[in-house]
Amino acid sequence: MSSIPKEGSHKGSLKSSEAPASVAEKEEFHFSKAIDRPRAALNIDRQRSCDERSLSELSVGFSPRHLISKIDITSRLAEHVDHIHSPLSKSGINTPRSVPWDSHSLTSEAWEALRRSLVYFRGQPVGTIAALDNSDEQLNYDQVFVRDFVPSALAFLMHGEPDIVKNFILKTLRLQSWEKKIDRFHLAEGVMPASFKVFHDPVRNHETLIADFGESAIGRVAPVDSGFWWIILLRAYTKSTGDSSLAEQPECQKGMRLILSLCLSEGFDTFPTLLCADGCCMIDRRMGVYGYPIEIQALFFMALRCALQLLKPDAEGKEFMERIVKRLHALSYHMRSHFWLDLKQLNDVYRYKTEEYSHTAVNKFNVIPESLPDWVFDFMPHLGGYFVGNVSPARMDFRWFCLGNCVAILSCMATPEQSTAIMDLIESRWEELIGEMPVKVCYPALDNHEWMIITGCDPKNTRWSYHNGGSWPVLLWLLSAASIKTGRPQIARRALQIAENKLLKDNWPEYYDGKWGRYVGKQARKFQTWSIAGYLAARMMLDDPSHLGLVALEEDKLLKPLLKRSNSWTL
Repeated sequence: MSSIPKEGSHKGSLKSSEAPASVAEKEEFHFSKAIDRPRAALNIDRQRSCDERSLSELSVGFSPRHLISKIDITSRLAEHVDHIHSPLSKSGINTPRSVPWDSHSLTSEAWEALRRSLVYFRGQPVGTIAALDNSDEQLNYDQVFVRDFVPSALAFLMHGEPDIVKNFILKTLRLQSWEKKIDRFHLAEGVMPASFKVFHDPVRNHETLIADFGESAIGRVAPVDSGFWWIILLRAYTKSTGDSSLAEQPECQKGMRLILSLCLSEGFDTFPTLLCADGCCMIDRRMGVYGYPIEIQALFFMALRCALQLLKPDAEGKEFMERIVKRLHALSYHMRSHFWLDLKQLNDVYRYKTEEYSHTAVNKFNVIPESLPDWVFDFMPHLGGYFVGNVSPARMDFRWFCLGNCVAILSCMATPEQSTAIMDLIESRWEELIGEMPVKVCYPALDNHEWMIITGCDPKNTRWSYHNGGSWPVLLWLLSAASIKTGRPQIARRALQIAENKLLKDNWPEYYDGKWGRYVGKQARKFQTWSIAGYLAARMMLDDPSHLGLVALEEDKLLKPLLKRSNSWTL
């Protein structure tokens, strides 16, 4: 029987409270300023700490009040967001402008719903539950998931409420140190939980935290992405508050080192990418996302760069920093070379020779040209490109995955030219990737015999549903951040307008089904917290692009882009 980590406390509950919302001023914005300046330097008038408020003060159903900010005027932008300075060239493709839309009412409703999802432990908010759906079959949607909480955390940070995020970071850090055992097999000490829940014992009037490290997950797979999201969130908290004391605590430094020890260890692998099992990330059930999936590699890359900023250069920290730098050089080259696909690279693969054994081999992974799927030839535009879903010996997954490509832009794993090409692709294939509800988690969907073999006949991942080509509103925040960073905010604005017309009316579904995302998902939970938070984070970044610095990194001068987007895949 697997051990269940627990932490005791007194009685707590789900509550909600009033909170401030930022007001943007009109001025030109420079991305580099958002990166360099911590949010605390903006002199935001924050609420009292959640630690100072009693539960009786935390009432349900209050709309957020507006915050009067005193801000350095050079950092703000509202109506002139199209004029953001960007190091990337603009595309010749024009995404139509959206009609101005008054989102105040929708934003207020979203904040009320987000506050109702707060989970309290020992009288302090420690996260948000996955969904507030009132259906009889709740499954594990009443838990706090690490990856699900990220957009909620970003929304709270942008809103001037960092204490919730701090509590979450510290609680998950304590759970990391617990013994983790699945079927008598011990997991490494550094594994972060996939989720946790607050269990209340009404007889003893006592609470415990119960963590899931994969022993209760679909397929019993431990999460690889949780540790990466934790490091990324710690960096976002530090940027937002300007307070590095949390990251500098010995516990946080040790937590980062444990995560890094797992993913920087050397073994039999000959690639700098991270080998992992199917179901270890957002796509948490069998979907052929295993080996070296783009989502994990992009998060790995971003977490390494964030850790490089957060680690203290002491004896232990310096050693890890040196290992990170070496890995980043190898990983950036590998990803930009072998995972990148555009029209020229596609034509090169189409003409590959096979069975090349020498060091001069062009077809390094022995990809058989006949394995190229028919859809990729029609999907690839003249302008544009993307990081493919997976690369491994004799097998390439040519599917487009939203999360991995957006994180590649935000982390600068993609070169400036590649970042521009990804946005070109999204504009060129708007109907396929955005459709009637942003954003496709992957494209295209698996169908027929392929669906049977790869998913194991999964009835939830039927074509154009759930993870198999479903549309997920939570991805709006990633699309918006990538759009702003590349100087293309009109893409995010148009996508947000589409979502705003349906999300509240449909009660914030978890996902949408259909080739164009037209239908509420057949098993989608309503009032899905990360759908709500993903919208809020996207809206707040568009209204005030200085928030972008929480989730976007500047290009590292030491990681010089070696490749242009049209260069050969196998250089």
